Amino acid sequence: MLNKIFDINIAINNFWFILSGLGYTLGVALTSFVFGTVLGFILVLMRRSRFRVLRWIATFHVSFMRGTPTLVFLFLLYFGLPFLKITLPALVCALLCFSIASSAYISEVLRSAMDAVDNGQWEAAMSLGMSYRQTLQKVIVPQAFRISVPPLSNVLLDMIKGTSLAAMITVPDIFQNAKIVGGREFDYMTMYILVALIYWSICLVFEQGQKILEKRLSLY
Repeated sequence: MLNKIFDINIAINNFWFILSGLGYTLGVALTSFVFGTVLGFILVLMRRSRFRVLRWIATFHVSFMRGTPTLVFLFLLYFGLPFLKITLPALVCALLCFSIASSAYISEVLRSAMDAVDNGQWEAAMSLGMSYRQTLQKVIVPQAFRISVPPLSNVLLDMIKGTSLAAMITVPDIFQNAKIVGGREFDYMTMYILVALIYWSICLVFEQGQKILEKRLSLY
């Protein structure tokens, strides 16, 4: 019965082929997370700006990206842009999609972390003659970063799993390779179970990294 659900021989014979997509899975996730964090921080600054237009743009971006499915946005980039005579490679579309989509969630994490820093920190920095930029760079951001580590880790883990959507536009990641093998072997169940275990193992590694980082930051 178990062999009908999970064929160990098929899993072993195709394991390394499926794992060959690991570079795309981690590459898309980590690169998008870095760009998403940078864009997310810019969005936070825009929402704290005294200019209403910047605040409106940032608020709209966060609301739109949080309120629309990532898969729809991915399809808009890959299948929609060609109607505007703009054709981008699948990998570029995936990077753009996950970077822009994640920036909305990351900006909310960073905003809440910065708001969690006591207002007295701002007042103390200003009383010492520090500028707004110096206060952010040397006082607020370091404290906010420590606070934001757990929720940012959750965003990263979601992105690692979410990059499986890139298989829908033919990016040769882990999930795409699993689909290929599943079709060739007529055994999608084995492949889906195997790929679930691979994603779980990857996330376990990053969870341990999160715990180590939290311990080190707690010392300061």
